[in-house]
This record gives sequence, C-alpha cells and structure tokens, in this order.
Amino acid sequence: QVQLVESGGGLVQPGGTLRLSCAASGSIARINDMGWYRQAPGKERELVARIIGGSPNYADSVKGRFTISRDNAKNTVSLQMNSLKPEDTAVYYCNAIIATMKSPGLWNNYWGQGTQVSVSS
Repeated sequence: QVQLVESGGGLVQPGGTLRLSCAASGSIARINDMGWYRQAPGKERELVARIIGGSPNYADSVKGRFTISRDNAKNTVSLQMNSLKPEDTAVYYCNAIIATMKSPGLWNNYWGQGTQVSVSS
C-alpha cells in the first residue's frame, strides 16, 4: 500500500555535492518520522540522518556536511550532502515510520529500494 522512492544518487568527485530525495506514496494516514540510512559493501546498514518532530539527528561522520529536511505536506524527505568524501560511498536508503489508512493505529517501518552514491576521483 505504501512505497518509498529515492532519487538523486550518482557519481561525484571528492568535495562535491549531491541532493537525495525520497517520496512516500500510497494509502498513507500519517508519517511519524523519516530518515536516511546507508550501506557500503561488506558493512552493516547505518543511520545517516533522521528527522523526528522537526528535530534532525545526524551520524557523527556526517555532521556539518549533510542536512536533512522534510516536507510534511508532500510526504518527502531530502538529504543535502556537501563536501562528500570517498567514505560516503554507499547505497542510501530512505526510511519512514508510517500508519496506513487501512490500519491508522498501527505503525510500520518502510524502506525504499536505495540509490547509489559514489565518491571517487
């Protein structure tokens, strides 16, 4: 009933910028919070940034470089990534806690399919 679709990934040089976007669609009653995770080859998926109740949280590795924002009316979340480093290379996943219209009192965890971010010279 609900889908998350990411966009904006690509290949950039170190020091470059990218902006990721995620749109939630479907039978949505309410979205509690949204965020971004990433997973590099051979590593576990890790939290990059999350915004809850208008308050953003960031992994220490991206503080000062990444900015998360959310448009509640459009059910979207974005991640502005500046001063990108090779260590940022990973598949980035959108995540959201959503209650559907079918079960508006039940919160579920939804994931997008991911978008590749590659930082290399």
